[in-house]
Amino acid sequence: MAQAVTGLDTPAPPVVRKIQVADLKDALAKGIDDFRAMPSHAVFLSLIYPIVGLILIQLALGGAVMPLVFPIAAGFALVGPFAALGLYELSRRREQGLDCTAGHAFDVFRSPSFGAIAMLGLFLAVVFLVWLAIAQALYQANFGYAAPASVTAFLHDIFTTPAGWMLIVVGNAVGFLFALLVLIVSAVSFPLLLDRPVGASAAVLTSCRAVAANPGPMAVWGLIVAASLAIGSLPLLFGLAVVMPVLGHTTWHLYRKVVAPE
Repeated sequence: MAQAVTGLDTPAPPVVRKIQVADLKDALAKGIDDFRAMPSHAVFLSLIYPIVGLILIQLALGGAVMPLVFPIAAGFALVGPFAALGLYELSRRREQGLDCTAGHAFDVFRSPSFGAIAMLGLFLAVVFLVWLAIAQALYQANFGYAAPASVTAFLHDIFTTPAGWMLIVVGNAVGFLFALLVLIVSAVSFPLLLDRPVGASAAVLTSCRAVAANPGPMAVWGLIVAASLAIGSLPLLFGLAVVMPVLGHTTWHLYRKVVAPE
């Protein structure tokens, strides 16, 4: 009897489905369709990211943290799953035929799972800060503690010296590991938390199961995210105003394909 009661009280874990690369294409098409249907909302929500990025880079160019310019830009991939919460909510509402005005993006603050969402977002923020600390340590290990004399001198050191190429290789390898961790933990966890009243541990576990069940498609998805963010960062980060909402909306539809409905 005790086991029966326990079984009734414990909700079944979300069911994870296998997907194909074709499902990624369909999710991306739906994400682009959401962006086209709500471009003003999406751009309004996403302009903050390139603006903040430009401010951070401006600060970095004027001080001893110049070596962190690239890690800061690359770090958008680490906090992006949390930053796109409002976009998931807009896609969810459009899917249900509800009002999709920009203000509803902030409905995430009234979500029953907001505590778990905030906890997981804090985890990603810590990952981002650890990444910056390691990037700084790698630079200092190769070039010492002195700040670069100028942007030209910095670029010369990075691209024309053995230490610079070592920094590029090792830094990108370490960055890949951080990005892989975030992909595994947050592939579907944030949309799941918005969609169902589950805890942070259940959401993370479901995300891990989703990646384990679909290693190939999830690897392709990771490459799509990385390439899109890289392209969006080229025109002084303002391309992120388009890339971020498209990826955010697509993530919601990817979640719908990977996690079976209740």
